[in-house]
Amino acid sequence: MAVIVIRTAAQESSEPKYISIHHDGRPAIGGICVDIFRAIEKRTPEIQFSGDQVWMPRLRIDANFINNRIDAICGVQNIDRNTAQYKLLSTPLFSVDYLLAVRADDPIEVNSWEDIRALGNDGTILVIRGFGIVDILQDIGGLKIDNGATSSLSNLRKLLAGRGRFYCHRSPGIKNSINREGFEKQVRLLENPKLSEKFYMGLRKDLPEKQIKMINDALIFLQKSGELKRIFDRYRE
Repeated sequence: MAVIVIRTAAQESSEPKYISIHHDGRPAIGGICVDIFRAIEKRTPEIQFSGDQVWMPRLRIDANFINNRIDAICGVQNIDRNTAQYKLLSTPLFSVDYLLAVRADDPIEVNSWEDIRALGNDGTILVIRGFGIVDILQDIGGLKIDNGATSSLSNLRKLLAGRGRFYCHRSPGIKNSINREGFEKQVRLLENPKLSEKFYMGLRKDLPEKQIKMINDALIFLQKSGELKRIFDRYRE
């Protein structure tokens, strides 16, 4: 049986898509996407994913895709920037909510994006550079967005330093970031507004149709069998 190698990478600052773990006493990378790759390989042994043990920022993943060094990206939204580059398979891998974090001593309460828009420069929203939420918030329009940081830690530090009013990130993910950095007493999460988004598998558009179909069929099976939900549930906060 000839093995088909699908090249990918572990996206930095994207917990729980990819998380740092230890395997046999060694540092390794786990998370939702790694579990999905292994489940696809188990279902379709001809397919093998390579590169999911290598950390890479999202912008470099996109650059490597353009340079034909990456074939697949796991967990991306159906937005123009993604669909222009990748073929998104139709089976949703998981869904998340985007939440807003503020400083614990900030009494602000907002119910809508219009409320934040009305704050003007006092309503700056911090987001991670290159992530899909940047595009989504820009499409809402009229919001003050700061996408200069490349990690949750950087944005949480900026938030606590008063260099932004809100930090917008996905859940599951944002609570773990707050707890991991020991900011539980310094940062709180707002109930509103929130955004719900589905995430998909993105592939090179020029991959052979047979390979695309094999991965697509495996994902359909994993969805129908409930395995995709079981994987996601392992990483709920």
